[in-house]
Amino acid sequence: MGDYNGIGPEVALKTLEKSNLNKSTPIWIGIPEVFLMTMDQIGIQLNHRIMNNSEDINEGVINIYPISMEPSVNVSYGTIHAEAGKAAMFAVEKGIQFCLEKKSHALVTSPISKEAISKAGYAVPGHTEFLAEKTDSKSFMMILTGEKMRVGLSTIHIPVKNISENIRFEMLNQQIQILHDSLVNDFGINEPRIALLGLNPHAGDGGVLGDEEIKHIIPAIQKVNGNALLVDGPFSADGYFASGTYKQYDATLAMYHDQGLIPFKTISFGYGVNFTAGLPIIRTSPDHGTAFAIAGLNRADSQSFTEAYLLALKMANQRFRLDS
Repeated sequence: MGDYNGIGPEVALKTLEKSNLNKSTPIWIGIPEVFLMTMDQIGIQLNHRIMNNSEDINEGVINIYPISMEPSVNVSYGTIHAEAGKAAMFAVEKGIQFCLEKKSHALVTSPISKEAISKAGYAVPGHTEFLAEKTDSKSFMMILTGEKMRVGLSTIHIPVKNISENIRFEMLNQQIQILHDSLVNDFGINEPRIALLGLNPHAGDGGVLGDEEIKHIIPAIQKVNGNALLVDGPFSADGYFASGTYKQYDATLAMYHDQGLIPFKTISFGYGVNFTAGLPIIRTSPDHGTAFAIAGLNRADSQSFTEAYLLALKMANQRFRLDS
């Protein structure tokens, strides 16, 4: 469902409207009243039913699983409320449970408001960390994937002042392996090529502008290449993206959130998908946020959510051999 004061329900229902129910069976987890209100808001009618319990799943129809919330909800588009954050996280947690219990093959999450979930009492910076916590995953990675680029993030939702202390040799070794394994197992790429970005301007300029490259990033690259992985770098981020060097690699490992997401969203926004690697479940999401400014106006583009849904279906078919 996502934050019901944002565009999450809208993009989800617009995607479900054009989904082939013969190829997948959607379970929409959230508040039924929000589902009905969203249909009215965007002027569509969807074949749906409300589930009686988690086992009550019918094919050929959209199944609505009601979360344990009050039957009446105060939707206030474009606003930040603890109640909306709480409902969004209830829905995510139930979705995780569905996947862990093998009732669902994949989870596609709608956007949440980090401020709203904080007001609701959740001490997590976002979906990714919450998913890792609830699936007991110690090693995981946010990967943004699109037609033209894949970007993994070494650090995710932390203040910029704390990035340097989190760039360490051992951690980078582990992250490169996670990214490599995901490219092979989730994306079906044999012998993937990976590029690492430097942390500092000009990738440190030989230590003049910072020594994280010399102390941690270069040794990590040398270590994994010694283990027969194909990894290059560190590259200066500005030249790497501006010159199109990223096109030569199956994925790029950025050192921090904006270093990877700014170029990715500039090139792929609207078609990109956020995938969480390293979890025991498949989880995807659109590459945008709640877009409070246009919530309730029927102006949200659902393409990114649709791409997230299709990628989840593709990965589920590959992992569970659903189409065989």
